[in-house]
Amino acid sequence: MDYLLHLADNALVLGQRNAEWCGHAPILEEDLAMANHSLDLIGQARLLYQHAAALAGDGATEDTLAYFRDATQFRNYTLLELPHGPPLAPTATGDRDWATTIVRNFLYSALMVLVWDRLAQSTDPQLAAIAAKSLKEVRYHLRHARDWLVRLGDGTAESHRRAQAALDHLLPFTDEFWTASAPEAEAAARGAGADVAALRDAWNALVDEALREATLRRPAAVNGYVTQGKEGLHSEHLSYLLGEMQSLARAHPDATW
Repeated sequence: MDYLLHLADNALVLGQRNAEWCGHAPILEEDLAMANHSLDLIGQARLLYQHAAALAGDGATEDTLAYFRDATQFRNYTLLELPHGPPLAPTATGDRDWATTIVRNFLYSALMVLVWDRLAQSTDPQLAAIAAKSLKEVRYHLRHARDWLVRLGDGTAESHRRAQAALDHLLPFTDEFWTASAPEAEAAARGAGADVAALRDAWNALVDEALREATLRRPAAVNGYVTQGKEGLHSEHLSYLLGEMQSLARAHPDATW
């Protein structure tokens, strides 16, 4: 169940982040695209939470798992909870940075197109079915983010600067992808989950090819702290995101929708 929560939390948190562009994207077409991306991700989260709730029993539902767990109980990658801007930037709506969103979506989608492909052969038939559906969606997410990455990186001097700054900021957070948590290792060992570390070379190839086309420079590797969001150790940003997302359900816990 913990492995399913990891996958579901990833989708839910990024879906919530991308939804923040609704009404604020650079052009109308991208406003709609981000809304659709969010719907895809939240749809994936729902299917995964439903599966996890059925395994958990004890009255668990998709809603209790999404709305009534605290930040330390979430198992998403730290990368996905970060604001839409570089560190120390103001957090007002007008200071969202499109390049940061695009780079994050690209780095994550490049991973998930490989993960969902692997999970489509999961020994858990329900997870395999969810993966097959999600793979179709994430292929589009990857194509969308990659196209924008190239447009920004190989565009104006200002768009290139912003894309490079976003890449420099976000790429170190992807180190969390490659260190398996106990639930990941257990799921992979029984054939239900994906061995993400085994996908690293394929992910690097996808990333490096796109960066070359975008004329962006991959930052040098830095041996520093590796984030541990999937272990429940999050940045300060997740609690604010969850506070906004969960407030209505928690204010009216007995409501029906």
